[in-house]
Amino acid sequence: METAFKPTYDPLYDRTPGESSAYAPSYWVADAGEPPANDGALNRDVSVDVAIIGGGFTGLATALFLAREHGIKAHVLEANQVAWGCSSRNGGQGHLAWGRLSRSQWAQRWGVDMAKRIHKNTLAGFDIFQSMVGDENIDCNPKGDGNVLVAHCRSATDRLADESRFCNTILGYKTTMISRHELHELYMGDQEAAGAMVEPLGIGVQPLKLAFGYLRLARKYGARVHTGSPVSHWRTENKAHFLTTPGGIVKARVVIVATAGYTHHSLHPLLAYKNMPIMANSAVTETLSSQQITDCGFNSPIFLTDSRRLRFYYRYLPEEKRLQIGTRSAITGKDNDNPRHLNIIREAIRRKFPALDGIKIDYFWSGWMDISHDMMPRIVQPDKNQSIYYAQGYSGNGVSFSAYAAFNLARLVAGKKVDDADLPIFTSPLPGHPLRPLRRMGQRLLFLYFSLADRLL
Repeated sequence: METAFKPTYDPLYDRTPGESSAYAPSYWVADAGEPPANDGALNRDVSVDVAIIGGGFTGLATALFLAREHGIKAHVLEANQVAWGCSSRNGGQGHLAWGRLSRSQWAQRWGVDMAKRIHKNTLAGFDIFQSMVGDENIDCNPKGDGNVLVAHCRSATDRLADESRFCNTILGYKTTMISRHELHELYMGDQEAAGAMVEPLGIGVQPLKLAFGYLRLARKYGARVHTGSPVSHWRTENKAHFLTTPGGIVKARVVIVATAGYTHHSLHPLLAYKNMPIMANSAVTETLSSQQITDCGFNSPIFLTDSRRLRFYYRYLPEEKRLQIGTRSAITGKDNDNPRHLNIIREAIRRKFPALDGIKIDYFWSGWMDISHDMMPRIVQPDKNQSIYYAQGYSGNGVSFSAYAAFNLARLVAGKKVDDADLPIFTSPLPGHPLRPLRRMGQRLLFLYFSLADRLL
């Protein structure tokens, strides 16, 4: 039986994200239609080869790849509804990005040669994502026009120009710097923009339709997907894992964790405090008039991200003639209902698109992201002596990376080698945080600094 959605859920404090909770009130849920069939809540004890905790992009796609590519029919355990967490609450932006670091920051951290290899890896990974959204069985409204990084001030234009030169000359990735006027003529009339960098790769999707496509295909090839089945307890005996759910216990040879920002520290010691859950929100306006579309210069469905440290991400949705825009949100679950978070979105719309000042917001929602402490994701078996795997730490760029992560998780579990196995995303577990009791306090101070820096620097 479906339960009411709880907007104040907080993964640092709530042990599970609920049981059979309704979806967050996102535009994607309203637009996606009736969810495909799943296998319902687990109602008996079962023994399986592979259990996957989490029924979002990563969990569903991993189940699909395991079944289709390797003949392994996993059981997915989802606490609430399919794609209930990040996968139905994001902006649908499929970036060519692994984590939060820029490409030049890869070079600063690991050297130019490693940066080149990581970039080559991202291209291969994006091909996997592109093949999934282009699958004739997955209708997710893909818009493959690349993506735009918008300089929100003149100094940011210089920083983007430096990044563009690095991409072009060192990586051979042909980005283009454009002026404010060109941005307005080609893409949209963001009135804050001082210029922009255009990347050739990027696909915008309807994320919940993408997840529904993964679900249909995973079940077609024999995977089982159980909703309303939160894992409340996990014990391991004689190398077998026992996952307790309200309806039964799953005994599994292998466990894959795909819970992203909805991972409580008590789930398993190997996952404890490995991510910092950060909340983001998103809004979708009412349907725009032809005059509003013209006044805002909505000439393309390409997705955009501005250069703020507390960035805004936005795009025009041509099917319904609406604007979607999001940014960072509340620091704690308890503060999620504070109207100031919607007001931040309203103010951003006013600055960027004055013609939409005061426009009605039809949909407003929030969700937790899994920010890794070093800003890079992982696809790993964190302890070689335990048959546990995870892919996490996507840091807000999971729409495309999750497909690549799922492909490689399936290979690892099937005993196959992965390409580029010595890259940082494969060679170490997610780092912990030495001052974890103070993380929220530090986040408040950091957000305050970012907010000031975005206005002054």
